[in-house]
Amino acid sequence: MKRFLIVFTLILLFVALGTDTWAQCAMCRGSVESSMGNGRNNVGVGLNTGIMYLFVMPYLLVAGIGYFWYRNSKRAREERQFVTSRVKQAFQH
Repeated sequence: MKRFLIVFTLILLFVALGTDTWAQCAMCRGSVESSMGNGRNNVGVGLNTGIMYLFVMPYLLVAGIGYFWYRNSKRAREERQFVTSRVKQAFQH
């Protein structure tokens, strides 16, 4: 549980302190600047949102897989402890 809290705190810090995450890559910025120079400013409207979407999705997938792994390992640990306690009870009688 302590490890989970540490990882959760680190992720929360990265999200909270990620003010520079709205920056664009060089190619995207070049594309937006050239389109703005031509008078079309509708190209860059959703560009940052799209970049953030592509950036966040792999991390959400890894977090989901990690959560399910943690839940299943916790359940397996509880089952092992139950079996161990039953075996100890059987040998005591």
